[in-house]
Amino acid sequence: MTRTILIADDEAHLRSLICQTLEELEDEGVELLTAANGEEAIAAIETRRPNLVFLDVMMPKLSGFDVCRRAKQTLGLSDVYIVLLTAKGQEYDRQRGQEVGADLYMTKPFDPDALLEKAREVLGL
Repeated sequence: MTRTILIADDEAHLRSLICQTLEELEDEGVELLTAANGEEAIAAIETRRPNLVFLDVMMPKLSGFDVCRRAKQTLGLSDVYIVLLTAKGQEYDRQRGQEVGADLYMTKPFDPDALLEKAREVLGL
């Protein structure tokens, strides 16, 4: 069974950094997908059903909050683990993340080791 991680961020350098952080998981059969905006992210979630999504909150076309809400509530994908990544660390934003169904809320800058550790935990590696 192939495990899949979607990395959705509108900033190319951040997508690249997260991919580099997680690339060692590819040796363990994990596929890394990327999306540059909210519409690409929801399309990938609908078609590929990733096990884990690292999702930026502030993106063009659809925000991370909107993508998360669609995945969790509209599509009913409770088995997709969604980590919201954002520069916004205020309590209001954390609450909003919980309301839309995010499994975890991490603020930027994030610790790459923490991302890798969370990916291993979620994927059971």
